Amino acid sequence: MSSFFHEVQQPPAIEVFAVAKAFNEDTHKKKVHLSAIGAYRTNDSKPWVLPVVRRVEKEMAEDDTLNHEYLPILGFEPLATAASRILLGADNPLLKEGRVTGVQVLSGTGGLRVAADFLGKILKFDTVIYSNPTWGSHYYIFHHSGFKELKTYRYWDKSTKGLNIDGMLEDIRSAPYKSVIILHACAHNPTGVDPTQEQWKLIADAVEEKHHFPLFDCAYQGLASGDLEKDAWAVRYFAERGFEMIVTQSFAKNLGLYNDRIGNLMMIVKDPAVITPIRSQLTLLVRGAYSAPPNHGAPIVTRILSDDALFAEWKGAIRTMSDRIKEMRAGLKERLIKLGTPGTWEHITDQFGMFSFTGLSAEQVKYLAEKYHVYMMSNGQVNICGLTTHNLDYVAKAIHDTVTSMPKASL
Repeated sequence: MSSFFHEVQQPPAIEVFAVAKAFNEDTHKKKVHLSAIGAYRTNDSKPWVLPVVRRVEKEMAEDDTLNHEYLPILGFEPLATAASRILLGADNPLLKEGRVTGVQVLSGTGGLRVAADFLGKILKFDTVIYSNPTWGSHYYIFHHSGFKELKTYRYWDKSTKGLNIDGMLEDIRSAPYKSVIILHACAHNPTGVDPTQEQWKLIADAVEEKHHFPLFDCAYQGLASGDLEKDAWAVRYFAERGFEMIVTQSFAKNLGLYNDRIGNLMMIVKDPAVITPIRSQLTLLVRGAYSAPPNHGAPIVTRILSDDALFAEWKGAIRTMSDRIKEMRAGLKERLIKLGTPGTWEHITDQFGMFSFTGLSAEQVKYLAEKYHVYMMSNGQVNICGLTTHNLDYVAKAIHDTVTSMPKASL
């Protein structure tokens, strides 16, 4: 009997994990891991469990009322309510009007998949447009959800190492009428380039003109600027403009709950009467996908978001993470300029959040890894959290030598 599996082919490796593997297997004492796995690291290159999370977990361990029963299919409702409030603002009239609903999902990725299934299977969209470049999973999620047309809009400007706002607006307006448009709420992944408030207004105008459906991917609220309110500006502006939309929130990064897979899928609608059928359809989609979300992280997030003292402590932790990221950006730029490294490096501090598009080419990235054991993505993207006060000088000198030795390879 022939095998059913003989035609299965080996797909290309996912680069971010391949780079991590190469780093882990490298025995060089000065090796540096700057690849783009989206995780915060301390100045000692260690994962950080937020103290406020530790505190809540200890309280939960002593709480005999908690158990390991299944959550409802749509998750822990107090979590969704609290998460929607920190994104929109507790006094947002949309909440009071009953035009917002949220459901717990499997972090940002799971939320995007449920959103894609809902948009494709229930609302019958078949075209999605997303930034070039964007987070690699956006394509896979919408491809596997059955979207027929997956298109990009211009975003990164190689010449300025910033936002190509003119190209972005032109591509949004030339996209098929009523497309789903994926927008990064803040700390754009992978470039770290965010629109200004004035540019967001122009983007909203273009989206409205073509009747596109906004889907905001919000994975880094607080980590772009250090301020939860400021990082929610784009979402709140679109909501104020009257858009119906979906927002996926993740608490992996800003609460350090990476493996707990805690997220919220929030929908904003014009008519509160559609909320009940929407939730019923979401129930069927989730039931056929993973049945119910995990429980451990849900009460952690809910308690932190709902308790004034815990919330204040969390905001302090966000500032700690954001300030370290900003410090590393400033330190790298300062050193590159002091060394006289060819090119301009203002973009390092003009960008936001964990990620930076350095402007280095694939050839230069290869040179850095082979000669200096400094690892990053082939497109020049780095996770700023891989920088520390211990390796900043080494990384800056390595980049300086690379750009000096291979100037024609620069983007």
